[in-house]
Amino acid sequence: MTALMVDDVSAVLVVAAVLLRADGTVLLAQRPPGRPSAGFWEFPGGKVEEGEALAAALVRELREELGIIVQEVTPWVRFEHGASGRRVCLHFFRITAWDGEPRGCEGQRLAWVRPRAPGVAPLLPFNDRMLRALTLPALYGITDATRHGEEAFLVRLERALEQGLRMVLMREPAFDRDQQLRFLRAVVARAREHGACVLVSGDEGLAMQGGADGVQLRAAQLMSAEVAPRIGLWGASCHDARELERAAALGADFAVLSPVLATTSHPGSVGMGWEAFAAQSRGWPMPVYALGGMRPDMVETAMRHGAHGIALLSGIW
Repeated sequence: MTALMVDDVSAVLVVAAVLLRADGTVLLAQRPPGRPSAGFWEFPGGKVEEGEALAAALVRELREELGIIVQEVTPWVRFEHGASGRRVCLHFFRITAWDGEPRGCEGQRLAWVRPRAPGVAPLLPFNDRMLRALTLPALYGITDATRHGEEAFLVRLERALEQGLRMVLMREPAFDRDQQLRFLRAVVARAREHGACVLVSGDEGLAMQGGADGVQLRAAQLMSAEVAPRIGLWGASCHDARELERAAALGADFAVLSPVLATTSHPGSVGMGWEAFAAQSRGWPMPVYALGGMRPDMVETAMRHGAHGIALLSGIW
């Protein structure tokens, strides 16, 4: 699956809004009687009119359907599917600021739901996958025990978990297999106490053995893989559109695109910059994290450029 250009006139363009409240809930709407798929729940939105920009179409749809005035619109993910012989491209945007209280201006029921347990059914196709993607946190921490030492790093990890970190990648290439397994189990034990998930870099077997929640494939593994990992949650390390396309084709839950900015670990690399990140990360059917030179205070900047969030190595510990 490749990224869709906005000027692809062969497809029906549809936009959908992920309205996010500060308490973590998102808005779903139920299609009213008399509409196709009546009774199904979905993220609010609608078709793009001829010559209309995607973001402008969404602002219009939300004004007509919900009676709100959108203040901030950021691109998120895109799906493509066939329906009644037509190719439909569904673009999801995140909305974090708006004026007015959403109401069903077209007779539709509305519900603010939690992505992990929406409590409404049935959902239209792809909307369930969007809810799953919304359970991914904005901060993604990468372990750095080789630099800090195992025990000292675990203290730093505990502090970060107490401050809200909810997803961790165990990546310690300098450790031998026994060290990795022992360290992974220690990370998992601490993460479980805080409801956080743990992934392992490049080794699905180690992830399963150590009780981790998932795996993140390295770029070379991604490009040579013929099937997706069997473990529940998996991501992909990517550096360009070709690798992002492969991650999409295999059905990755998320991707990590790097390097965005210069990093201390790669002093000779200046990074692609935010504009290039926005261009490369746009239009894929999975959330994309920004990696490289990130700091916790860059989350909003990353999201404005289409990122789901940021992945950090040294910047979070």
